[in-house]
Amino acid sequence: MIEPFRIEVSSDTIDDLRSRLRATRWPGGVTDSGGVPRSEMQEIARYWAEEFDWSEQEAKLNRLPHFRAVCGGLRLHFIHARSANPNALPLLLLHGWPGSFVEMTSIVPLLAKAFHVVIPSLPGYGFSEAPTSAGMSNVRVAELCAELMTSLGYERFVAQGGDWGAGIATWLARKYPERVLGIHLNYIPGSYTPFVEGEPTEEEAAFLRDVVRWVAEQGAYGHVQRTRPLTLGYGLSDSPVGLAAWLVEKFREWADPNRPIPLDQILTNATIYWATNTIASSMRLYLESVATPHRFERSERVTVPCGVARFRYEAPFPPRSWIERAYRVVHWSEFPVGGHFAALEAPELLAEEVKKFVDGLS
Repeated sequence: MIEPFRIEVSSDTIDDLRSRLRATRWPGGVTDSGGVPRSEMQEIARYWAEEFDWSEQEAKLNRLPHFRAVCGGLRLHFIHARSANPNALPLLLLHGWPGSFVEMTSIVPLLAKAFHVVIPSLPGYGFSEAPTSAGMSNVRVAELCAELMTSLGYERFVAQGGDWGAGIATWLARKYPERVLGIHLNYIPGSYTPFVEGEPTEEEAAFLRDVVRWVAEQGAYGHVQRTRPLTLGYGLSDSPVGLAAWLVEKFREWADPNRPIPLDQILTNATIYWATNTIASSMRLYLESVATPHRFERSERVTVPCGVARFRYEAPFPPRSWIERAYRVVHWSEFPVGGHFAALEAPELLAEEVKKFVDGLS
């Protein structure tokens, strides 16, 4: 059953959030390195408590058509913006972590004329129900997304995603090639390991060295979330400043430094995580998906057409040859701006890129 949904965070929840922000116990010792500096977090906490207008952001979000549907026994939240053209293609937009459906809201009006746009909140993220039993991996999320599209009457569709969205789109293509017309990715899944006979090329070997370096320097969050998301979740679920620091760091480090993401957008995302108490359930996707990596044997390939958009500050990013070892790449674009959050940072560029990719499929 599909039912309309409206975002309504209670004033009590927002008042409690502000009280907790004002009562933060700040760390001592060296507080200007080894993470987000304390002075910066103090200003963010002050702004979140005293100036950030959640009611304004909530009203903006509610201008979009929100719904909920039960898929796989879970209530999933999603945006469903239908095109005025009844014959438009369905387009499934998939977000990642530490984002949410909020990442995609700027791109909706740019795509809704050409497509029937569907943006689900992943299970355990935001307004989608969190699973209470183990097993919600990237594969299972793909299955629920396919079920959602069926419930909307869309038997065939295109999928687009970055971060977790890229991995889920890839699983949709692998499991349902008869339904997925194409996938468009602005990120290549971190677990992606193609079959390699012999030695990788020099360019591929350089990329693999970059991955090792990146994991050593910036990958601590991923290791914790793959192994101890619940332990971390206790702190982040109880402290809004802890939650904000964990999210702000990624939104700052992974985005184009010349086009920083506005703080209001980051805090809108953080407020949703806080109000729905879903930071622990969102991080659990890392643990669950360890068992379902994108590793390809000799004869395995993604047979569905794939488009790839490489934004400048998305790094490390594999060379085209590495991707083509398992993906059927039919469209490739590179952009001199943008980072990990392409739909949020460069919605116009990504929207036009998706349209070009889909036009090339016909």
